[in-house]
Amino acid sequence: MAKNLVIVESPAKAKTIAKYLGKDYEVKSSFGHIRDLPKKDIGVDIEHEFKPTYQISPDKKKVVAELKSAAKGSIVWLASDEDREGEAIAWHVSVALGLDPENTKRIVFHEITKPAIEAAVANPRTINMKLVDAQQSRRILDRLVGYELSPVLWRKIRAGLSAGRVQSVAVRLIVEREREIRAFSPEVSFKVTAVFDTDGVELPAELSERVTGVDKAHEFLSAIAPATFKVADVEQKPGTRSPSAPFITSTLQQEAARRLGFSVRQTMTLAQRLYENGHITYMRTDSTTLSGIAINAAKEYITKNYGANYSQVRQYKTKSASAQEAHEAIRPTNLSTLSAGDDASQKKLYELIWQRTMASQMAPASIQKTEITIEISNRDEKFLARGEVLVFDGFLKVYGGGKDDVILPDIKPGQILALNSANALETYSRPPARYSEAALVKKLEQLGIGRPSTYAPTISTVQDRGYVEKADMEGEARELKELVLAGGKVSEGSQSVTVGADRNKLLPTPLAEVVTDFLIKFVSDIVDYDFTARAEAQFDEVADGKLTWQQMLREFYDKFHPLIEESSKADRAEAAQARELGKDPKTGKPVIARFGRYGPMLQLGETGDTKDKKTPKPRFAPLPAGSTLDNVTLEQALPMFNLPRVVGKTEDGEEITADIGRFGPYIKIDKTFVSIKDQDPLTITEEEARRAYAEKAEAAEKRVIADYGQIKILRGPYGPYITDGKKNARIPKSKDPEKINEQEAKEMLDSAKPGRKRPRKRT
Repeated sequence: MAKNLVIVESPAKAKTIAKYLGKDYEVKSSFGHIRDLPKKDIGVDIEHEFKPTYQISPDKKKVVAELKSAAKGSIVWLASDEDREGEAIAWHVSVALGLDPENTKRIVFHEITKPAIEAAVANPRTINMKLVDAQQSRRILDRLVGYELSPVLWRKIRAGLSAGRVQSVAVRLIVEREREIRAFSPEVSFKVTAVFDTDGVELPAELSERVTGVDKAHEFLSAIAPATFKVADVEQKPGTRSPSAPFITSTLQQEAARRLGFSVRQTMTLAQRLYENGHITYMRTDSTTLSGIAINAAKEYITKNYGANYSQVRQYKTKSASAQEAHEAIRPTNLSTLSAGDDASQKKLYELIWQRTMASQMAPASIQKTEITIEISNRDEKFLARGEVLVFDGFLKVYGGGKDDVILPDIKPGQILALNSANALETYSRPPARYSEAALVKKLEQLGIGRPSTYAPTISTVQDRGYVEKADMEGEARELKELVLAGGKVSEGSQSVTVGADRNKLLPTPLAEVVTDFLIKFVSDIVDYDFTARAEAQFDEVADGKLTWQQMLREFYDKFHPLIEESSKADRAEAAQARELGKDPKTGKPVIARFGRYGPMLQLGETGDTKDKKTPKPRFAPLPAGSTLDNVTLEQALPMFNLPRVVGKTEDGEEITADIGRFGPYIKIDKTFVSIKDQDPLTITEEEARRAYAEKAEAAEKRVIADYGQIKILRGPYGPYITDGKKNARIPKSKDPEKINEQEAKEMLDSAKPGRKRPRKRT
């Protein structure tokens, strides 16, 4: 048996560390946390200083038994990550294994390299209980919120709902942004541009101010038709662009989304792999500091490969006063390694980190800026022409994104310019932008909500629980008025543009709006931005030993619990945002818009006493497309109770009905459902319905390559595959799917790995 047992939290990390330690060291993994609060019970004794009851997770009992066996007669080294979560994992392992804290060595390192591992082993410490307490206080506080607030949501809104301290704030941000967009009223103006001639070279310029209204735009262009234009001023001044600081967790997530199109979760998964394999330093950090070794290595590389004039040594100051324990920025462990990673995505992320690190130690880019002011002889307004030329690329040599040069012709003040043409194009002011995952991370960071380790799980959780959806905006076509001055005359025309198109934006579901409104009204502290930020600051105080975790939790709970008791008195109809739209002219019954089990809906008639069989049950219908609980009207609502509607029959005489379901409008023939997203179920014709049904049948027929009963070979969006309904097997490109027989298909299916289960989306 080895003399020393090193316990880490990740198998990949264990494999990498084992390469650097000798035969006297055995490295094993705890596979993350091995103890936690129980799943079916709150696990916190509120009356006795919030004492937690931890349990070994059922799936970790075998791991704990193996670690206990390996620890016998060995010196144990706890080598989990150096943040609060890692410190808590080390503590839980020590308790579960019955280790003596005084004889248990705790080692930390910011990178998995031989020098870093050797330095850590040479300088062990004991478990830092202040950091453990900070993690415990976060875990217990979040458990209190979830276990006390979620049941209220179940009773008042819908069963199965959950609320979280950081998640609910993130959802509120998205809900409020969506409402800002709905309430936004665009301002219309005209952007006026002109093209001047300077000895055969064109000079584009823009009017210094916008013109309001088509009449004023027409008047302006007509007025300048006979005018003369003179260069009033030519201002040239040098400018610089400086590199950004090395990556911290949040900026890595934002830049990977902007440059590589990665989701926050994808970025952190890839970064975790790079870290565990020893390619980059620890990826959960809010410090922009670089080690002296890294700075010197960057200087040497830059000087050798680009020249001394490209090198500029910097040490960035961390902006956050509460930066956590991970004390260095995210950087490559070896700056001379230009590419690293097991797949293309890892390589792309590594290269981005390398470029950002190297750029942070390079000289600024030098820019020559030019601004030409052009006077109009008969108007007070002025045209401006702006140019920018890159004189020295500096850090842009490795971290692109520099703007293209805009070179202006060489002209002097007082020079008369000839007007070639002028254009006035209608423009609309834009509403606030919807959040992308990266933009949400930036906003949470600005508000002081969450920490590096919480951003990715928070954004994933709000999507998995059905509060937020990631969607593409198709935009809408709009005709913009355009006025053109050419040859001394003004002509009117238009430009067709698509506005509002966007990709991968976070949209709140109706459920998110209902839950957010309820929380704001009855448990305001939970979704209050300042409150949530203060909680983060208090976790920092616990980590610094300035506040006990019990005191912090008591102050929170004494304010929180009375709010829970008060919210229990809330009226269910009020929580569901029930709103009477008016009376049905035929029956005289009230028409109500409210939130139901499957989302927003319409109700005709009162619910009444469900035990009274004589009381007619209310009828239900979906909201009309494009409407919300806030804006749906009685006129829009009444036709919806005509659904499901009989559209007609198929050629075989089967009845066709149209309706709206949880996933949008559809037609139904026997047990077959056909989506009709682009059509209205209230107006779709029999011919249109038959066509939609025929198209689906044709598509389904084309999808099947071979049918062997239980086993089928199908065409999928990512290529042909084999399936038995429970398991799928991809077909290699070297194989012709049309020539695979039943026995071959069965063998390929048997040898295929089971697919990863995705979390079920709640709606």
